[in-house]
Amino acid sequence: MAGQQGETKDEMVVSLKTIRKTHVKPRKKLGRSECQLVTFDLPYLAFYYNQKLLFYKGGDFEGMVAKLKDGLELVLEEFYQLAGKLGKDEEGVFRVEYDDDSADGVEVVEAVAEAVAVEDLAAEEGTSIFKDLIPCNAILNLEGLQRPLLAIQLTKLKDGLAIGCAFNHAILDGTSTWHFMSSWAQLCSGSPAVSAPPFLDRTKSRSTRVKLDLSLPPDPSSQSSNGDHAQPSPPAPLLREKVFRFSESSIDKIKSAINASAPSDGSMPFSTFQALSVHIWRHVTKARELKPEDVTIFTVFADCRKRVDPPMPETYFGNLIQAIFTGTAAGLLMANPPEFGAGIIQKAILAHDAKAIEGRNMQWESQPKIFQFKDAGVNCVAVGSSPRFKVYGVDFGWGRPEGVRSGSNNRFDGMVYLYQGKGGGRSIDVEITLEAGAMEKLEMDKEFLEPYVAY
Repeated sequence: MAGQQGETKDEMVVSLKTIRKTHVKPRKKLGRSECQLVTFDLPYLAFYYNQKLLFYKGGDFEGMVAKLKDGLELVLEEFYQLAGKLGKDEEGVFRVEYDDDSADGVEVVEAVAEAVAVEDLAAEEGTSIFKDLIPCNAILNLEGLQRPLLAIQLTKLKDGLAIGCAFNHAILDGTSTWHFMSSWAQLCSGSPAVSAPPFLDRTKSRSTRVKLDLSLPPDPSSQSSNGDHAQPSPPAPLLREKVFRFSESSIDKIKSAINASAPSDGSMPFSTFQALSVHIWRHVTKARELKPEDVTIFTVFADCRKRVDPPMPETYFGNLIQAIFTGTAAGLLMANPPEFGAGIIQKAILAHDAKAIEGRNMQWESQPKIFQFKDAGVNCVAVGSSPRFKVYGVDFGWGRPEGVRSGSNNRFDGMVYLYQGKGGGRSIDVEITLEAGAMEKLEMDKEFLEPYVAY
């Protein structure tokens, strides 16, 4: 099964049959609730729904589905915003609205794909097959005005179950996503209550009210400089996706090698994230064969819960992330040792403190701009998700997942997702999306695959 988008010759064709579609709401009555979206949420309205896929071994599909839906009714009593809709108040400010009487709840689709085995999904490196198993493909978060904020597909496999989830990204970030998933699993496993209820008042992080025009910014490629319609833009380059699995020993060697070469001037050592990030950045830049003068941008979507003033709890429910951008010339990145690039990344991350976050918010509020998911910079490497998320701890009562992946939404040339490795410890799975030619070169780069040889 190839991971190439736009090609079908090696892709597995999924024969999918939908059994039923239902909507799940909180089990108890909660009345009506409204919560304003804030500056941290609003820029993601033009992203697509955030998709996650978990797959498990097991044979009792009906029993597993019954347990999942029962637990979902209970967990939505705490995470009820996911059962609501996007709306706007009388001044045009976006908010999450939940009402017992009018809310549709979470959409749950049950389906069968009995020709697909768990090992097929575990071996798949691309995401084209996942489009049949995860809802809301190519659906913008703006459409949460009419669509559920969370859609789930439960698919019966040859020897297990696939849980495909699509979360409205204007409502929550990765930390909140996995907080919800682990809480749902907790209740399915028999816990009497969610151990860490969500902190739902997002206005505590930012109370500024921002009105937004719903219309998306025009595509600059559709007009010429004098305003006339230009010729159609050339087709987008073929993208490929691949999962590179870095063992605990490889991660340790990347980190120890770069810190061994770092200056002994009392500066802060490089973290695992910084060491792995510069390893990816340098080798992707090499695979792209950029000119020395070409600028390359590194972007990380950083959790700001502990960075804002006052800090927000880990259980804060919503988006509390900001994209941090830094960059350099490709020639400088490649001519210097890895600690040069790691230093650039470290400096950008350390500089993103409460003052920088406040400045970013004030600037955006004065001139709101709805970003698109691909606005991460030229020749970019953009890192999302985090190996800190305990994705393999999401056990609904029938064991750990056999695999955890992202869907096809919000992918572009240079997008990277980091996941906890299935083997546990410090192992990390790296999902990379690249232009097909660059991916082919990266796959043959022995120094990327065996990092400790390079240094």
